[in-house]
Amino acid sequence: MTASPALSTPRLATPDLLRSVFRQHAAGVAVITAAQGSRPVGFTATSLASVSAEPPMLSFGIGTGSSCWPAVSETEHVGVHILGEHQQELAATFARSGADRFGPATSWRAGPEGVPVLDGALAWLVCRIVARVPAGDHRIVLAQAVVGDRADDGRPLLYHHGRFNALRD
Repeated sequence: MTASPALSTPRLATPDLLRSVFRQHAAGVAVITAAQGSRPVGFTATSLASVSAEPPMLSFGIGTGSSCWPAVSETEHVGVHILGEHQQELAATFARSGADRFGPATSWRAGPEGVPVLDGALAWLVCRIVARVPAGDHRIVLAQAVVGDRADDGRPLLYHHGRFNALRD
């Protein structure tokens, strides 16, 4: 087996290299929400991962410079929403700095534990945070699912090469 010429010259790992490598990785798109007092906060995440079935746990990353980090650093519960391909604009809104994420265009309600729950997601969970693990300029949040629901059908939204995409058959 021979290496592809484009992959034959290793480069020193840098933030730019890491970003360019992960542009090649397709990831599911989720929105993480929390309540900061009476104010809802949320952000788009592509780092969501299932961690354990017993107990049901997941993880996601969040930058400590994120406007949502203060809320996530203090709250006990977060909402995790798996977005469908019909929710590209919602994903973009929650990814955009300074956007009115919970404005009139966003349909949501206060859910269990006071966590904002977004309408129309393929699935959602309210999770209890069990750990916040330092990882460079981020924290890996480990959370145990408490309650949730899922749609009967729908196709997931993906993030690849810097864009939101739909699955192709």
